[in-house]
Amino acid sequence: MREILGRRLQRLRDRFQSLRPDRGPSGGTSALLEAALTCATTWQWPVLPGVGRSGTDGSRCACPDPDCAVPGAHPFDPGLLAASTDPRMVSWWWTNRPTAPVLMATGGAAPCAVSLPAGAAARALVRLDAQGLRLGPVVATPTRWALLVAPYSLERLGELLYAKDHVPSSLRFHGEGGYLLLPPSAASSGGRVRWEREPRVLPQRPADPKSPGAQPSQAAGANLWLPDVEAVVDALVEASSSAPDGGSRLAY
Repeated sequence: MREILGRRLQRLRDRFQSLRPDRGPSGGTSALLEAALTCATTWQWPVLPGVGRSGTDGSRCACPDPDCAVPGAHPFDPGLLAASTDPRMVSWWWTNRPTAPVLMATGGAAPCAVSLPAGAAARALVRLDAQGLRLGPVVATPTRWALLVAPYSLERLGELLYAKDHVPSSLRFHGEGGYLLLPPSAASSGGRVRWEREPRVLPQRPADPKSPGAQPSQAAGANLWLPDVEAVVDALVEASSSAPDGGSRLAY
């Protein structure tokens, strides 16, 4: 009888463990869940799980499109409008899907981003650093990097780009209604997404009533430094002009 009860108890334990969030070697919650909760609660960035991959080798996107351009790394169910900063919702998502990529809905109160091929982005960062420009977080995949910038409107972006003689198609903008894949998600092109430059929370400072225009670039959710898109766009356009455009497919 003791053996029977022992086996039943072990089965209950196993079932309970399978319902808990994925756990790493240290016994903590999965890195993906921790990253999603940090984005949602510390930085106040709305996040949602990406569709992920399927198949025995994990090479296919879990969405119905057999020719998906960004396998695993886009919203599907839930859709982009479901992005949330609610820690209960975020925990529920990654408890049920512990390997799902972390997506941030860009624009609104969240940061926007500008992405370009990795080699071009590295050159652009060297130039911007030489200019003494203070940069914000930079997200890197093996093929593309994305610079996070202060939220911008489509109208403002249109004005900036209209003034350029040429805007390479390898340069892409993630604004209102867009999304960005965040670390430590699996990149659709292989490898992992990482922080080339990590977000850094700045000490709270009182607003300066004499310079109200300086405040928006310092915050999108938490007190994180984010440069204005106008400050970086020239260097990014120049750097990406010599980079292959990759056609219409988004090689993230």
